[in-house]
Amino acid sequence: MTRPALKLSLQFADASHRALLPRHTVTRWIRAALAAPAEITLRIVGAEEGRALNRDYRGKDHATNVLTFDYERAPVVVADIVICAPVVAEEARAQGIALADHYAHLLVHGTLHAQGFDHERDADAAVMEARESELLVGLGLVDPYRRR
Repeated sequence: MTRPALKLSLQFADASHRALLPRHTVTRWIRAALAAPAEITLRIVGAEEGRALNRDYRGKDHATNVLTFDYERAPVVVADIVICAPVVAEEARAQGIALADHYAHLLVHGTLHAQGFDHERDADAAVMEARESELLVGLGLVDPYRRR
């Protein structure tokens, strides 16, 4: 199955997990969730930058695992995805899952957000979570919502 084209800019403000995130792996995870060609910037950040972005753009004064800034959805998906390395590491540890698997989940999650998926309402969350589960299992990973 041919996946949509992806132009990826990969940035590491926090390089603590760089070895887990080689370009070919990140590309595979993002492409799995794409339904259209895309131009995506992925930035891995530390707690301070993650907190500032979440505070400034969402009004929440704490670092969060993933933020998606979607600018265009058609004909090309254009988005920035920001992942906060310390938050991801803590969540993976607390959930007892492999760090790379959690990154895969968050990249799929962020990529779906870039295409208009949301989880604010229960019905939308059910659709988004089902799609995430399908994609992650297709990537050979454990369904993150069956672990609960």
